[in-house]
Amino acid sequence: MELTAENSIPRTLILPKKGLFQLDLGDVWQCRELLYFLIWRDVKVRYKQTLMGVAWAILQPLLTMIIFTIVFGYFAKIPSDGIPYPVFAYTALLPWTYFNQAFIRSGASLVGNANLLTKVYFPRLMLPLSAALAPAVDFLVSFVILLGMMAYYGITPTWYLLYLPIFMLLSLLTALAVGLWISPVNVRYRDVGYILPFLAQLWMYASPVAYPVSLVPEQWRWLYGLNPMVGVIEGFRWALLGKENPEFTVMAVSTSMVLIIVLGGVIFFKKMENTFADFV
Repeated sequence: MELTAENSIPRTLILPKKGLFQLDLGDVWQCRELLYFLIWRDVKVRYKQTLMGVAWAILQPLLTMIIFTIVFGYFAKIPSDGIPYPVFAYTALLPWTYFNQAFIRSGASLVGNANLLTKVYFPRLMLPLSAALAPAVDFLVSFVILLGMMAYYGITPTWYLLYLPIFMLLSLLTALAVGLWISPVNVRYRDVGYILPFLAQLWMYASPVAYPVSLVPEQWRWLYGLNPMVGVIEGFRWALLGKENPEFTVMAVSTSMVLIIVLGGVIFFKKMENTFADFV
């Protein structure tokens, strides 16, 4: 039979892989250039036509730190483990602000990119991953302010600073893990997106942002450590400020929870992936 021009065009049929651990992570690596453009798009959209530009990245944690210092440090006299309270609070607000933005963005990433989901194939994992990575730009800008505060209060970084990228990675994995669980549910039930800011606010007060872990009774700290952000925040304070007697047990429990949640989140995300285009 003679081939026509139409049926001589090579075609690729993409079928979902079966199996619990068929995660297609190799496809994500092959499309890493797309990941870069998705992150760059999110950063440009965030600051496009804004009056203050990247200054917004500084104002949010800075103003929150000032309020916390007045309310919790000055009026409530919350202890800060011997660290000046402004630095104590700001060191926690840095990873928390990053997590808060990454968590909300990744949770809404599928619904916010509905036009892409229904028109072209690419690894869907790219959307929550790019949404979780984009706020890292704000984190780097805000980090400069922390260095200035540490210099003002005479706090010299120690060699523990080398561990900081590990805790930054844990913060990213925590936001991504929660986003992988929530974003597929948000595709089915759009009211989930409305409760994300409220959930993030509750989560902040359940994390040691305004208060130290030492205020939690010792017999309950392992349970408190099931909150993944407890280990991240405690790790940031230890790495940046050389905090004495850090809660390594709490940090270990939190790290274990991050790994469990992210693995379960990837599996759940891949299981629900085939239905995204039908409901989005």
